Amino acid sequence: MNPILRVVLYVVLVLIAVVFGQRFFAVYSMKMEQAARRFDPVDSTNSPSASATDASTNSPPASATDAKTDVASAGAADAKPKAKPAALKPVPSHFGLYAAGTLAAVIVLGLMLAHDVSHYFAHRTHKALYNEEGEGIANPEYERAEQVWADGEHLEAIRLMREYLAKNPREQHVALRIAEIYEKDLLNPLAAALEYEDVLKNRLESERWGWAAIHLCNLYYHLNQEEKAQALLRRIITEHSGTGAAKKARERLGIPEDQEVGEVIASAEETAPDEPGAPKLPPGFRRKKT
Repeated sequence: MNPILRVVLYVVLVLIAVVFGQRFFAVYSMKMEQAARRFDPVDSTNSPSASATDASTNSPPASATDAKTDVASAGAADAKPKAKPAALKPVPSHFGLYAAGTLAAVIVLGLMLAHDVSHYFAHRTHKALYNEEGEGIANPEYERAEQVWADGEHLEAIRLMREYLAKNPREQHVALRIAEIYEKDLLNPLAAALEYEDVLKNRLESERWGWAAIHLCNLYYHLNQEEKAQALLRRIITEHSGTGAAKKARERLGIPEDQEVGEVIASAEETAPDEPGAPKLPPGFRRKKT
């Protein structure tokens, strides 16, 4: 994915998570407040009868006329309708929508973050394993083999590199270096092709595997092994379709970007010439495959 598009997607997901999360917690707080009001007991100390009782208890004795007046006023007060409690505010709907939106945004953010972090560490590990861009500490044993190669002792350098590769089998850049020495210094394309075949048996990064395979195809063409080269080119396209090596393989085979490899193979089989001595079939008929 385009890095700019990925950053925009991160920003949008964070905004969705924040906005929907705030609304979710606001609605949740309102629901909890309503539940608390609904189940709270009535405060008896604020009722009119309690006030009258307190007043009668704390007031000094009065005359009979005053008592009658108080009783009459108390009865009138009790006869008045009690004030209704304040109506609860209606809770907005979409409570489930806010919860689902927040959860979905958080899950997608977590998946994207996990993918990016794993990709970052995998890239760092790949650099360390294959010694790209001169990073990392060079191994003294491998440096000694390179020095022997610089002195012109190519076979001895290959021997030392093989010993190093046996101890460090994941460092396949050493195997590629051996193939390069066979091809360019010893002028032995067959030995170089065998080294590349061994390299491709290992689990490499898709792009690196594809370009190593492209190099092996060049050696196959040099060795007049066109069938092997074309089969490997088709394998690059089908197994590593999103790489630059796959694009190069399509160019070599003359396959457009919007066409599948299987369609080209089928059309090639349909137009293949008949075997020598085989009876010629009428127009519109194809020979049955054995």
